[in-house]
Amino acid sequence: MSSPNNAEMLEALRALAELRGIPVQTLFEALANALETAYKRMPDAHENSWVDIDPDTGEYRVWAQEIDEDGEPVGEEKDVTPDNLGRIAAQAAKQVMSQRVREAERDQKYEEYAGREGDIVTGIIQQSDNRYTLLDLGKVEALLPQAEQVPYERYEHGARTKAYIVEVRKTTKGPQIVVSRTHPGLIKRLFELEVPEISSAVVEIKAAAREPGHRTKIAVWSNDPNVDPVGACVGARGARVRMVTNELRGEKVDIVPFSEDPAEFVMRALQPAKVKEVRLEEDTGVATVIVPDYQLSLAIGKEGQNARLAARLTGWKVDIKSETQLQEEEDYNNQDWAEGEWVTDEASGELVWKPAEGGEAMTVEAYATAGDDDSADAPEGGGEAVDGAMAEGGATPEDIEAVGAVLEAAGATPTPGSGSEVDSGEAPA
Repeated sequence: MSSPNNAEMLEALRALAELRGIPVQTLFEALANALETAYKRMPDAHENSWVDIDPDTGEYRVWAQEIDEDGEPVGEEKDVTPDNLGRIAAQAAKQVMSQRVREAERDQKYEEYAGREGDIVTGIIQQSDNRYTLLDLGKVEALLPQAEQVPYERYEHGARTKAYIVEVRKTTKGPQIVVSRTHPGLIKRLFELEVPEISSAVVEIKAAAREPGHRTKIAVWSNDPNVDPVGACVGARGARVRMVTNELRGEKVDIVPFSEDPAEFVMRALQPAKVKEVRLEEDTGVATVIVPDYQLSLAIGKEGQNARLAARLTGWKVDIKSETQLQEEEDYNNQDWAEGEWVTDEASGELVWKPAEGGEAMTVEAYATAGDDDSADAPEGGGEAVDGAMAEGGATPEDIEAVGAVLEAAGATPTPGSGSEVDSGEAPA
């Protein structure tokens, strides 16, 4: 069916498509669906019918075809366009068209942001409460949940801020864009904006670890031996890294060179602390780091922050020890400890020492005085003295405390001037 208004309709559709940024074909499909719906509501309408619209002239026709008992089309297609279809369909077409335009706009916005997960956007803060903050991105709004906000960071209405897109959801009300200010990817994107060498792939950010609002560590690598990756990220007089820090509202950023050698990488990750040695345990994934005594607190960092970030950056469990601590552990482990254990004697109920290699079990009194008598009558398995028994007999500090408690209960007291040997409690002869 053609009418003088078809040209005006075509012009209106094209203008609407241009204004909304929607393909003209989408609007033609919406109009055809509206006309088809209106036709099937008319009396004596054919069940198997459809509408064709000529995109060049705007002429529309209703076609129908008979169907058999199995629902299969039979016979030839025929033109069943009613004369009053345009008047009857006007209101229905208007409603369906409006709905379809809204749907097309939502789909278009979703497609625009669906492939941008992991990208960075700049928005204007519109609303902020205890649950979330809304950012105006222009055509759509982004949701910044409380969990993705930096602690103690204030979001003032009308202020501009950058955020990292973590998810794009498709809903009936349009796309829902979830952004983050805490994601480590935000650091990488900010450096890409400030450092041309990163955007051109000359310098790569191999790893990043972040404690939002406090400190960040990134490991960088250069694909060009003539380019210093750390210097490229820092910039002249620190200008580039300062721009990133300002956007993060004062968060400190440590830039360390990446290394394919795990031990070297762990050592660099603990900067600014100076590391003397790194010992790796492949089976457990633990990196034991030895530092000079005066570097211990610096290597660990405030509340362990430096060590935690280094562990996240490298993927190793970092165990930091000073040289003194390491020496004490080695001295302790190198001692010749006798094996045995303190057990409760079933018959007497007393605490006795039972050597692992076998032999007679010793009571607390016998264990404590075993070294006082060098004769052959000394109990088998005994030590040389209390000091020897405790140091070489395998007793732990807990065992020593237990022995002391038992002796105290029995009325025995240590001999004055002796830290280990114990007197029987009687006056000297």
